[in-house]
Amino acid sequence: MKRRDFLKRTSLASTALFLPKFLSGFNLIDEAIATGKKLVIIQLSGGNDGLNTVVPFRNDIYYKNRPALAHQKSNLIGITDEIGFHESLIAHSNLYNEGELCIINNVGYPNPNRSHFRATDIWHTGSDADEYLQSGWIGRYLDASKSKSLDAIEVDDTLSLIMKGEHTDGIATKNPNIFYKTTQAPYFKKVVEHHNDTHLSEHNLGYLYKTMVTASSSAKYIYETSKTYASKTTYPANGFSKQLKQVAQFINSGLQTKVYYTSLGGFDTHANQANKQKRLLKVYDDAMEAFIKDLKAQDSFKDTLILTFSEFGRRVQQNAANGTDHGTANQVFLIGNQLKKQGFYNPMADLSNLDSNGDLKYDIDFREIYTSVLNNWLDIDAKKIIRKPFSDLRII
Repeated sequence: MKRRDFLKRTSLASTALFLPKFLSGFNLIDEAIATGKKLVIIQLSGGNDGLNTVVPFRNDIYYKNRPALAHQKSNLIGITDEIGFHESLIAHSNLYNEGELCIINNVGYPNPNRSHFRATDIWHTGSDADEYLQSGWIGRYLDASKSKSLDAIEVDDTLSLIMKGEHTDGIATKNPNIFYKTTQAPYFKKVVEHHNDTHLSEHNLGYLYKTMVTASSSAKYIYETSKTYASKTTYPANGFSKQLKQVAQFINSGLQTKVYYTSLGGFDTHANQANKQKRLLKVYDDAMEAFIKDLKAQDSFKDTLILTFSEFGRRVQQNAANGTDHGTANQVFLIGNQLKKQGFYNPMADLSNLDSNGDLKYDIDFREIYTSVLNNWLDIDAKKIIRKPFSDLRII
């Protein structure tokens, strides 16, 4: 019997039976371990320089604008006759050669915002540049699909806007053991036990108590289920790798969660960019190599789609500090083995046709990517979540 089938037929498949009576009425946990497609979202926070990540090494305009920052062909990993990957992206070049990577160039939106915070909010909510939403696109996915909080997990201590819905929020946790122990603290348990008290429900505390009950129920399920898998894959010793190792543990243990969100910061390279970006891209690439190896070892990669984005790219022209300032359009990576489009989805940016600020013009609206993921991977009508019509790129 396969491990996943075994889990379905044992006590872990009905975790709700082990919950205290005051929790079981909420029916927060499905009685069967869910299978199906998983989405892992990775943000390279700070604005990664896409032009030095996927490099047009035969483009004279590129070298003219970056006399100190441009990469020479000899230092790149060649993938076509004109384009190379940054030298740190060894694992990604292998994914490219194996048909497990799609690079979508020139991704952005109209009237782009160059503030880290506002640009991140736009990407997290799927809003227009002048539209301010209080819910994230994954949070609204939870709402529209009538999913539970544990169907979306952010591997962090705090929950980002992307995971917050109008009715249902995802869960933030770095460590399922600590998360579970927190909900077992005497004060927490005592408060939850009294969630039905009349005098509490009469005050606007219903949402708070429901959230606490959800956390208590979810924490036990996440802890009990995820501990059934221990990775044998060696991960690099850094925080980002630890995040991805935790995601792999969640996925490979059979956790019902459908969406995971992680991030790697530090990409705001205004000065001395070359060494900073080289180090960060190596952290990202090495961690991804271990993560994908871990998933493939358990045959989970076939059901996993990985989306990597940054809130904006950088200026085409380098600055006086051997760095780059905030730009606009950038590339998005989609990784998986069910891609309908491998390699490059669309051409690299036309560096001879920049906007009035000297920045890249966008070709693909980022919400077209979200639409494709929602329609074709998460199996839900994207219009319910994005709420405006965008083309389906049909990448997956």
